[in-house]
Amino acid sequence: RIFVLGIGFFTLCFLMTSLGGQFSAKRLGDSPFTIRTEVMGALESRGVLRRMSDMLEMLMKRMDILARLENSTDFHKGDEARFPLDRFQPAAGLMERIQAIAQNVSDIAIKVDQILRNSLLNGKVVEGRRDQCEVPRDPKYPDCAGKVEWMRARWTSDPCYAFFGVDGTECSFLIYLSEVEWFCPPLPWRNRTAALPSPPPLPRVQAAFQSDLARLLELIGTGKESLSFMKKRIRHLAQQWLRAARHLEQKLKGRQRDQKHILIHIGFLTEESGDVFSPRVLKGGPLGEMVQWADILAALFLLGHSLRVTVSLKELQSHLGVPPGRGNCPLTNPLPFDLIYTDYHGLQQMKQHMGLSFKKYRCRVRVIDTFGTEPAYNHEEYATLRGYRTNWGYWNLQPTQFMTMFPHTPDNSFMGFVSEELNKTERQFIKSNKVSSMAVVYGKEASIWKGKEKFLAILNKYMEIHGTVYYETQRPPEVPAFVKNHGLLPQHEFQQLLRKAKLFIGFGFPYEGPAPLEAIANGCVFLQARFNPPHSSLNHEFFRGKPTSREVSSQHPYAEDFIGKPHVWTVDYNNSEEFEAAIKTIVRTQVDPYLPYEYTCEGMLERIHAYIQHQDFCTMSSPPLPPKAKSPAMQSPPSPLALSPNATHLVWSPSASRDPHAWPPVDSLQVWVSETRHACTETCRRRGLVCEPTFFRFLNKKEVFLQLSIACDSTEYEMNHLYPAVAENVHECYLQKEPLLFSCAGYNTKYRRLCPCRDYRKGQVALCRDCL
Repeated sequence: RIFVLGIGFFTLCFLMTSLGGQFSAKRLGDSPFTIRTEVMGALESRGVLRRMSDMLEMLMKRMDILARLENSTDFHKGDEARFPLDRFQPAAGLMERIQAIAQNVSDIAIKVDQILRNSLLNGKVVEGRRDQCEVPRDPKYPDCAGKVEWMRARWTSDPCYAFFGVDGTECSFLIYLSEVEWFCPPLPWRNRTAALPSPPPLPRVQAAFQSDLARLLELIGTGKESLSFMKKRIRHLAQQWLRAARHLEQKLKGRQRDQKHILIHIGFLTEESGDVFSPRVLKGGPLGEMVQWADILAALFLLGHSLRVTVSLKELQSHLGVPPGRGNCPLTNPLPFDLIYTDYHGLQQMKQHMGLSFKKYRCRVRVIDTFGTEPAYNHEEYATLRGYRTNWGYWNLQPTQFMTMFPHTPDNSFMGFVSEELNKTERQFIKSNKVSSMAVVYGKEASIWKGKEKFLAILNKYMEIHGTVYYETQRPPEVPAFVKNHGLLPQHEFQQLLRKAKLFIGFGFPYEGPAPLEAIANGCVFLQARFNPPHSSLNHEFFRGKPTSREVSSQHPYAEDFIGKPHVWTVDYNNSEEFEAAIKTIVRTQVDPYLPYEYTCEGMLERIHAYIQHQDFCTMSSPPLPPKAKSPAMQSPPSPLALSPNATHLVWSPSASRDPHAWPPVDSLQVWVSETRHACTETCRRRGLVCEPTFFRFLNKKEVFLQLSIACDSTEYEMNHLYPAVAENVHECYLQKEPLLFSCAGYNTKYRRLCPCRDYRKGQVALCRDCL
């Protein structure tokens, strides 16, 4: 009897819970994947009430039979019947309660039935609309029909569609495609009260230089060796950063600066990308990327901007407002960040999880790109057609959204990093304590030393050789016995080693790391190999697949081109006599510590400040597309360029109007014509200038050829990263059809290119003289 009563009681509880679940599941947000239309949900609820009433009646009948059976049994037991009858008194009370509940449920069912009948009558028009939605034929929305067809077949492929209310009906497809995405026109019968205009944005907070780096260290977080490395670096350079921030604050003289909300997502440190760097931090792995990211974090923080730092995909999704699912739907709310600094791994993660919002907000992204991305590799269609497609390119960003470690090509923005500066006392101490016969080899991995016995033997004749090669148990066999190997050194001890050494020598790899600049800043001479032929993606495995055609003439082109002798020597290592002669000269040469201004803390702060203040890829206007056919009535506006006094190049005309918001200022523009084997990068550099890709729009006109006395038998608009250019042998001129392909990089023996050049500040190649 107790068992039967228990079953009945728990059945009642289950039914009540089910009823509550039917109603509660209809509340938006409780379960986005069970949302149905109001009418369907109500009909189901009414059915549950009816079933519940029926089951309660059946339960009552069975309990009544049980009670009669019990009374009959107890009558034959006489006096003993009193105990079970007493025990059964609660059951009688339970029956009364169940009977009352059943009556209440029956009354509720009748009332709900009446309400639903009325709601069905009132909602018949809406229900009809939901069942009879047709795909609108609006020429303003040409993709609507195709998107609806896709939704019919694939709407269950990602839970995010159900999150936004898609339930498989035609109307839900159209509501989603018109209100969440923007491929279909709004439905006229939809209630638009929810789509009120958003309130005006709050007034901007002014950025103020920060002085407490402890807050930044908290933002970076813990849990990875790579994060610990970056925090140690920031702490080590803290005083230099703070001193540089004070100097820049005085230089800007209270200039108004909006505080930006910035997300820093270091994609290569996420578990989803493999995080190959963290385990290698303590084993001699490459640290250049982490050096740069640590300095970027410090600079952005000190400039007074509001930062969020993530090194996990879950944190990225949370900060962006990614709906649940596989990333096919747009963000649930407007992006809360003015800027996002990330890398190629993070860029891929954002594309996978932001849906259409990625295209909408990609203008706010800044990609930290060690080796650079040239326009020919960045433009997806062009890269695919012309064979420039790689694993890392084709993003269709503005090329200056990519930010590099060194100023490889002005097509990208030069971000850089910092090296430690020395005060006067430290510089004097280094000069007086240099060991002229001491050399340190650039390379912490044993593989770099393999096959270098010949060079090391020559060097050993004149200098004591030191290494910093990592090993766990026994000395690597690639390192000769006459080399004093210190093992992997902490950064501070490595700096002390460089301060004693006279020579820092590289054997061709790693390419373009921060260590040579640190060595030069500590008073070393840097000796490196000249590559003949230059290394590139065409002949060297390391560069294969990278989005650049750059030809690298030495291990560290920046040191070769921007610093040079006496601090940097680039020689042919295949020529033993040239190599040995360089060693002899370096031993006798006295050099002072040297650090280019752009690699100081103040130089980096100055550069990032200018980028944040002036680079706006969301509102920048694209140059007008070329006319298909030019009628006599269509006259081009007069060229703002004029021939220079010596008639060698074009400059901005004094009579032409200037946009005060243009950056860089147009006054810095000079237009030169390249030689057939020279890229614009080299053409400008030979004249003490820098190629400026944002000025290409002023050159991309037929009138400019005439001003330069270039005869054009024909002029064509085409997609080509070398245009505007002229093929002199046949007198054919070419203008650029696709603005994203304007490129300082690249050359062809067939063409002479039109090159936009500008001046630059001493020691700060990224900025023109009036760019700060």
